Amino acid sequence: MISLYKKIAVVGDKDSILAFQSIGIDVFPVFTPIQARNTVDELAKEEYGVIFITEQVADEIRETIDRYKKSILPAIILIPSNQGTLGIGMDEINKNVEKAVGSNIFGQPEKS
Repeated sequence: MISLYKKIAVVGDKDSILAFQSIGIDVFPVFTPIQARNTVDELAKEEYGVIFITEQVADEIRETIDRYKKSILPAIILIPSNQGTLGIGMDEINKNVEKAVGSNIFGQPEKS
């Protein structure tokens, strides 16, 4: 039987992600790109449905993020860290919405 319930995780630097634990999200602090890559791969194997990753960490493991874009699960969602945003997460949302509806409904130009 396929479970409709999927776990949610957040990956990033400790200071940025620790607060997510208070709302029941599993937190996985990482310190190196290799550790981040291995953590994301392990979470995908453990059938996490959603993995939030801080933009700073995601920027260091782009090839891993790109690999999961082709699959339905896990959904990889980029979030700002406590140091601010790099704009990567919003760019990804713009691209996905434009692909789904055929135009950029947010009216913001994509960054290259």
